[in-house]
Amino acid sequence: MSTLVTPADVHRGSTAPPGPPSDGSGPPGPHVLHHDASRPDAHPTGFRPDIEGLRAIAVLGVLLFHAAVPGLAGGFVGVDVFFVISGYLITGLLVREAVTNGRIRLGEFFSRRARRLLPSAAVVLAAVALAGAWLTVPLRRTDLEHDVVAAALSLANWRFVHQKTDYLAAGQAQSPLLHFWSLAVEEQFCLVWAPLFAVCVYAATRAARRGRAVRSLATAVTVPLTLASFALALHWTGDSAPMAYLGTPSRVWQFGVGALLALLPWHLLRGPRPMRLLSGWGGAATLVWCMTAYDASTPYPGCAALVPTLATAAIILAGTPGRRPGNSGPDVQIAYGIGRLLAGPGPRALGRLSYTLYLWHWPVLVIAEAQLGTLGWPAKVALTLASVLPALATMRWVERPLRRNRTVTELPRRGLSVGVAAVVLPVALALVTGTTALRLLGPAAPVDVKGLPPGAAEGPHLLARNGTPFRDGPVVPSPLQARKDFPPDGACEVAPAVTSSPPCLFGAADSEDRIVLLGDSHAGQWFSPMLALAAERGWTLQELVKQGCPLPELSVVNPQLGRTYRECDTWRADALDRLGQGPKPRLIVIASLNRYTDDRQLLARGWEKTLRKLRALGAPIVYLEDTPVPGTDIPACVSGHPTDPSACAFDRDTARWPDPLAQSIADGRTPGVRGVSVNPVLCPGRGATCPAVRDRILLYRDDAHLTNVAAVVLTPRLERLLTDIGVLPAASPATGTDGRDGFPGGTGWRRIMHDDFDGPAGSRPSAENWTYDLGTCYPGCPAPQWGTGEVETMTDSTDNVRLDGKGSLEIVPTLRNGRWYSGRIESRRADFTAPPGGALRIEASIALPDVTGRAAAGYWPAFWTLGAKLRDGYTGWPGVGELDIMESVNGRNTVFGTMHCGVLEGGPCEEPVGLTSQPQPCPGCRGAFHTYAVEVDRTTPDAEEVRWYVDGRAYHRVAKSLMDERTWDRAVQQGMFLVLNVAMGGMLPSTDGATLGPHTEPGHPMRVQHVTVSVREGATRS
Repeated sequence: MSTLVTPADVHRGSTAPPGPPSDGSGPPGPHVLHHDASRPDAHPTGFRPDIEGLRAIAVLGVLLFHAAVPGLAGGFVGVDVFFVISGYLITGLLVREAVTNGRIRLGEFFSRRARRLLPSAAVVLAAVALAGAWLTVPLRRTDLEHDVVAAALSLANWRFVHQKTDYLAAGQAQSPLLHFWSLAVEEQFCLVWAPLFAVCVYAATRAARRGRAVRSLATAVTVPLTLASFALALHWTGDSAPMAYLGTPSRVWQFGVGALLALLPWHLLRGPRPMRLLSGWGGAATLVWCMTAYDASTPYPGCAALVPTLATAAIILAGTPGRRPGNSGPDVQIAYGIGRLLAGPGPRALGRLSYTLYLWHWPVLVIAEAQLGTLGWPAKVALTLASVLPALATMRWVERPLRRNRTVTELPRRGLSVGVAAVVLPVALALVTGTTALRLLGPAAPVDVKGLPPGAAEGPHLLARNGTPFRDGPVVPSPLQARKDFPPDGACEVAPAVTSSPPCLFGAADSEDRIVLLGDSHAGQWFSPMLALAAERGWTLQELVKQGCPLPELSVVNPQLGRTYRECDTWRADALDRLGQGPKPRLIVIASLNRYTDDRQLLARGWEKTLRKLRALGAPIVYLEDTPVPGTDIPACVSGHPTDPSACAFDRDTARWPDPLAQSIADGRTPGVRGVSVNPVLCPGRGATCPAVRDRILLYRDDAHLTNVAAVVLTPRLERLLTDIGVLPAASPATGTDGRDGFPGGTGWRRIMHDDFDGPAGSRPSAENWTYDLGTCYPGCPAPQWGTGEVETMTDSTDNVRLDGKGSLEIVPTLRNGRWYSGRIESRRADFTAPPGGALRIEASIALPDVTGRAAAGYWPAFWTLGAKLRDGYTGWPGVGELDIMESVNGRNTVFGTMHCGVLEGGPCEEPVGLTSQPQPCPGCRGAFHTYAVEVDRTTPDAEEVRWYVDGRAYHRVAKSLMDERTWDRAVQQGMFLVLNVAMGGMLPSTDGATLGPHTEPGHPMRVQHVTVSVREGATRS
């Protein structure tokens, strides 16, 4: 939710300190190795005590920034200081090796970095993983273990880029490893820069002056890379701040500035020494100014990052020894320069500790706040000081021993082995603790919403008291499920960068009657209830929803983009224009977060601009009042209190902000708009808190949005509210329905067959409704292998056809002794037909076999009909007619429907292929129940047709006008029987490109939740 993420969360405020100091600092000690200025390619070499002190200034700024010390909101510029230092020292080390040895020993280079940096990082990662297992709630623990793996593999910055740019990840807690992003950036830079520099050295090996040639060639490579990276940083800062701040390509230019300091002969420049003196002190003053003047609103790291970057370069340049005539007296720069202050014992001591202190302080702060709640800056300063102890211990007993150990340093491969071990250890630890947490969290598979108890249409309870309310057991959805319990609207809740919604028509998509759902993600959370209400009435649902985009005309900053949300303004205008161009809606439901601004006057003006355009459409408008905003990660909290979710209740006053539009509607000051609210049941009573769980239903999927499960059980309440205010006509479900089986056709349906497959686990389906097909063909075998080349033998064994005891039929292919077996059942009745002037509807709720890839090769689940005349000798196909209501092959994420008729070759149904639809994308159809239906519509004699539906959406139709009357009559008017089966192999899977083989896995069932056949006598066409 955009307004719950401050700009600081997008830029610096959510990032921890910069990358660690590189291993290019040379041997420790108080001395300075001077250079020979008489050589034209001479360059400063060796240890720079002032740079060690400069590290102290950088890390101190970051520490005070993270401790939220007043006046230091720009301390995040320490990251820039570290990157410039690293570029300077790493490149200087490579230059010295190139000049001395004539080549770059990459193995030694990476071995030195590995033993210097990775063991200390591994200690911190292991400590965080163990602390997470002990101190954090299970759901947060799984997130943390993913962070550990990413940090250990030096990919942390890309993991956090994804999270910061992912609107759906908003509301999750800060990671104690967020600061590892900068370590990852530096490692990625080194992995590319060192080999690239080695190539430059190789190209310059035969030059007369090798040092000068190496520097010239490396400079020619560095300059364009630095400029390109800076240009990319400018672009991303204006387009995607998280990518700009955390991405490696947009940070390379700062390493490049440091590299150019090491490559160019600055020490040969002539000029008055006071200029260098002023350069050093000016750079230091500029850094201090940045730390005090910058804040979370500063666009970063665009042009603003130039200031601390160049300031750092000025300090480094000021401390570079220049030409010294033999008898010119003391060097003013040495006596009075900033380097003398930085080289003092205090700054150098902190500089030596900077890496391990940087590693430890952020986890200490984050974990402490997770346990104790929000802390003030004095407490944070105290915790930062406390982190000095583990930092000193790590430096004393891990970093220094491995850095100086002769056994380890003797051969590069030993240092590399230490590095590999330092990566493997935290990864293995994270996998173990993460797996343990997953076992505690319960199921991860999506919730089958059809198994939920009915919601209450009115009253104080969430669930209907006459139903079977959840009394005992875990919450639904589980915390792990809740994180992913989004509305099933695919790509229709468009991301921040998108400026126009796709068509997004659901339900009876061919109906001109439509409900429009319009707004931001707080409108999108109502997708499932609105779809149910539309489908029950035979209407279309059109969804126009954009993440983090206020429906009132307001200018806001988007945290994922890190800038003014221009795309929102474009999308809003486009959505309103589209509504004006399409058919007039039957109902417009609007919803939006009500806290994009606390300026009520500004909000009222923004709403009026939008509502003026909506009123012009002349359709009823309903404002669905914003739901409570917990402001905390509810699934994570509930995962830590599985037996007492009441501990996760949140403050009512902060969760339910005043809603000016709702109040204006209630007072009658907003004509043409009516309001409804479900908040009395989400936050009942008048107590100080709102619940996170009601009737065992976990209400929130993050810190602001309802779970889809909660929205589904609120459907009856929404229906009552909308019908009570007269904007939604009452639905008349088919006779005998239980409230779950709405038909796109609306009223007048009469159920003539229904089986919901209730019965004990392992029992057979109802013999009253079903009969078995056995073997490999019909009696007399008029068409071997069922006429399709299938390889299975059909049986009546409960190994292949059985009830699961949970209200579903399972048809399971099995493999025994190299032979495939499966199940095929037919309805006993074969008289299903549409009455003259009426319609026939056949539907089933089916979950396809949950198998894909090579393991699914040859799978062919189907729900279909055959003409009754086939049973007279089992001949006459395809003239007797066949309607394939649902077919899918080879575990594809697609389904399709087909009509067969006429003659064996060609004819009006284009046999043997038939009049088939295009494959319909259905990524959730494997493992989850979806409703597949076919309708034979005879309400208009000259316009009879057959229509196919998935989840109420019409996607294929065949009209009577495509063939002669006799062919049509034989195909759809002579009675039909139903078939359910899972075939294995055959012509259709082979045509699709997969052949049944040894890699095909048996045992994956097609599950059928119900089969229903209904007719409508002389009804108006749907």
